[in-house]
Amino acid sequence: MPKLPRVSSREVIRALERLGFVLIRQTGSHVVLKKVTAEGEIGCVVPVHRELKVGTLNSILKQAKVTIEDFIDNL
Repeated sequence: MPKLPRVSSREVIRALERLGFVLIRQTGSHVVLKKVTAEGEIGCVVPVHRELKVGTLNSILKQAKVTIEDFIDNL
């Protein structure tokens, strides 16, 4: 499994949008994204920071049900 890169919240949002997520709303410093699948809706929250910590990014990817490889391919 590859290591997670240090990325900004803008890069994470852009990669998730390439994976089919749609920006729903932004409340303060948090952006809410959703994706409709056959199993239902998948939602995730991305905090707006210059650089996300690796643990935070890992948590976002778990919420979004996205593998690290798919995420890195869509950066």
